Amino acid sequence: MTTSAELLVDHFGRIDELVHEILDGLTEADLTRRPEGAGQPGNPIGWLVWHLLRVQDDHLAEAFDTGQIWIDDGWAERFGLDLDPFDTGFEHTSAQVDAVRTTTGLLTGYGEAVHARTVELVGALADEDLSRILPPTYGEGISLGERLVSVLGDDLQHAGQAAYLRGLFGV
Repeated sequence: MTTSAELLVDHFGRIDELVHEILDGLTEADLTRRPEGAGQPGNPIGWLVWHLLRVQDDHLAEAFDTGQIWIDDGWAERFGLDLDPFDTGFEHTSAQVDAVRTTTGLLTGYGEAVHARTVELVGALADEDLSRILPPTYGEGISLGERLVSVLGDDLQHAGQAAYLRGLFGV
């Protein structure tokens, strides 16, 4: 019988696999290319992957009352972005999206660190843990299970967008 923790770890593992597939062989130019061209709407692959990792890192850190990998393990400094360390990309302006310049190596490394932390935290859950109500940061009465499913949904949406762009660009 599969436990809830095993099922969630499997799903987060699929996000990790998608991130690796999306980033494989991309150049820095590929990571910053927008669907409609420079200065136009639409988020580039690099920003989408960075954002989905930041959301996962941020939301799990809060849900489990632990620090973010981004901050605690020095990823914010390694990326060297001109953003608040707690920024996850939510409501970024076009200029802020353009400011997220990175490499596949940094994204892959950060992604692997976030995934390892996710497996550590989620893998230790008992089924009854999923009904624990979280602090009201993201709404009143949100359970840990609901938050984890929300993060998975958000991550899958952004991974799908990035995979679509990769196909659209033929890279």
